[in-house]
Amino acid sequence: MASMKDISKMCGVSIATVSKALNDQSDIGAETKEKIQRAARELGYFPNSSARALKTKRTFNLGVLFVDESQSGLTHDYFSHVLNGFKKVAEAHGYDITFLCTGSSKDKMTFLEHCRYRGFDGVVIACIDFENPEVEELVKSDIPLVTIDHLFYGRAAVISDNIKGMRDLFTYVYRQGHRKIAYIHGSDSAVTRSRLSSFFKTAEELSVVIPDEYIREASYRDTVAAGRATEELLRLPEPPTCILYPDDVSCFGGMNVIREQGLMIPQDISVAGYDGVTLGRYIEPQLTTLLQDTETIGASAAEKLIELIEKPKTALAEQIVIGGRVYPGRTVGRYPA
Repeated sequence: MASMKDISKMCGVSIATVSKALNDQSDIGAETKEKIQRAARELGYFPNSSARALKTKRTFNLGVLFVDESQSGLTHDYFSHVLNGFKKVAEAHGYDITFLCTGSSKDKMTFLEHCRYRGFDGVVIACIDFENPEVEELVKSDIPLVTIDHLFYGRAAVISDNIKGMRDLFTYVYRQGHRKIAYIHGSDSAVTRSRLSSFFKTAEELSVVIPDEYIREASYRDTVAAGRATEELLRLPEPPTCILYPDDVSCFGGMNVIREQGLMIPQDISVAGYDGVTLGRYIEPQLTTLLQDTETIGASAAEKLIELIEKPKTALAEQIVIGGRVYPGRTVGRYPA
């Protein structure tokens, strides 16, 4: 492997001059700098990460804390796109990404201990139990940190606009003529609370009465629980004409149950999901959903985290809100048909 000494011999300059050129310092001439950088490329020189860490006090490594209860990992329809947007921006800025170990053993490190051990410059947190004491310990540390879809006081966050998203989706269904609108919401979380409040507020603004029995709960991405809740809604004396689901995957479970009951979508009953996963555009009929801008959410999280790392004196621990849009699909029909 080539070293700075090899480059200095090839270019006839000192090792100190080579170091300045490779670190793009301004106190050497442009011609000399280009000559040295070209030689480094020709020799296949790569700076040692440990040496760079000693010099810059940074590892150029970002931690990702991602725990998915459904165990879908990186195949998670929503967060895989979020993490892809994060990865693209991080790598473009010269950062590597490492996932925090979350394996269970009695002597395992806490999240904070793992971050210290790895020397992460910063951490992004997504899809996790934010009330976990280990998460709270990490949030209270001095490590630059950004959360996704959750707010901690004094910390930066990138938030999907769940309030506007639910309002837009409800309004779309309303304009299609529906007044008997049910909502199967996800398990309790900041996201769920925002969407549920927006659901009721929009209903109130549009003078739509929502019976208590129209509100059900199913964990996110749980097709079985969503299907069970759908069955309960269909058995009501006055069933809804449209059902909103916590996410698109849950909606698929509800759609299966509806078809098993011999009903047609949207002729007999309408449904709408949330998130805008790609699969929803390839089923028949195409899924009506709230399409979230997942790539922008991930990219914004990376940009903010890198800003917190590289500009600690001026970077703000702000909340960045990313909007979405209704994807009409064909699962919400006009009512009455």
